[in-house]
Amino acid sequence: MANVSIKFNGKEFLLSCDDGQEEHLEELLIQLNKKFNELKNNLGNLGENKLLLITAVKVMDEYYETKKKVEQKKNEFKELSNKFRELKSLVYDYRDKKEDEIKNLNEKHHKLKEEIENNKKNYEKIIDQTADEISNFIDKTNSEKLS
Repeated sequence: MANVSIKFNGKEFLLSCDDGQEEHLEELLIQLNKKFNELKNNLGNLGENKLLLITAVKVMDEYYETKKKVEQKKNEFKELSNKFRELKSLVYDYRDKKEDEIKNLNEKHHKLKEEIENNKKNYEKIIDQTADEISNFIDKTNSEKLS
């Protein structure tokens, strides 16, 4: 245990604390002394016990207000975290739907491409057959004219 000598309201006190906590204890006592002196200056000398009580109430009020704000921020963070999870889920769902749409479009594109290729081959056959028939017809017509 470490000992810390502090001055509060013009009086010296020796307080004990865990080793390594001396600086923290001094900081706390500086703030407490500051609060006590502010109240003493604002309210006048009401007596040390009453000023100590008012100081303690004021410190506890600040503590509970801070605690309430921390709790409120925790709740806000929890809500934001839930909204983020929901948004993340929506993004993944949207991505999955779009990937499915892209897959379907690619399949349709592939089928359409195959159909175009088949139609091209069929049209070429039809054109070749028609050209052959026209050529045969012309040849036949020319041979009939000659005879």
